[in-house]
Amino acid sequence: MSFGLALLVSDDAGTIRAFSHALQEFCITPDVCCAPPAAIQRLSSRKFDAVFVDLKLGEPSAAILDEVHHSPSNRTAVTFAISGDDAALASASRKRSSFVFDKPLTAQSIRRTLKSAYGMILRERRRYFRCPVTMPVVLRRKHSPELHCDSLNLSQGGIGLSTATALVPGEAVQVQFTLPGHAASCLAEGTIQWSRKGHIGVHFSSMPHDKESDLQDWLSRKLEEILPELVSRQFEKSNSGSDTQSPKR
Repeated sequence: MSFGLALLVSDDAGTIRAFSHALQEFCITPDVCCAPPAAIQRLSSRKFDAVFVDLKLGEPSAAILDEVHHSPSNRTAVTFAISGDDAALASASRKRSSFVFDKPLTAQSIRRTLKSAYGMILRERRRYFRCPVTMPVVLRRKHSPELHCDSLNLSQGGIGLSTATALVPGEAVQVQFTLPGHAASCLAEGTIQWSRKGHIGVHFSSMPHDKESDLQDWLSRKLEEILPELVSRQFEKSNSGSDTQSPKR
């Protein structure tokens, strides 16, 4: 079972093999890309939890790391630079990446750095994790009767709803719902993000701080429930701060 997706940019067979194996041990699927232009194109079309860039590619490696930070969907992805022979490039890339794999590379050193980064990767995964859930939702609009509908899924950023009423993207709304297992309801401000026949998506613009914390905790528990056993153990270690290292500064 795969937990996340990582872009691995390298044209070295040994590097690809070593990092692919290590990522799979952490239940992360590597999407291998050998050519920098293709990697930049992929960053514009897919969402990645982490991005690994081999500095042996030379100057294009810096452009890839810059593209990650400028990408609307990947700017918060955890970035890794794989050390090359160019000391100046390696030094500059340290400022562009969250973690750096220094030579000599070994299976143990790769696992150790991945373990240090695991908490950050999990937080990134949770940030856009969309949990399928069906619950009653009340949708309120200005100058219109309130709508009673059912949710399709829920994330930190918004909620998908099932409704026969056509709504216009950009319209401001209020969404009221009660998380499963909670007694008090949550009232969030939002806007219609998209509308298709029978379904709409609402982007949350604000909600009370305590309700936002409740939602984050609920999503974390739901994410842990579907994670493979290995990933869950790493999640617990990351939360407890054991057996981890800090990212480079």
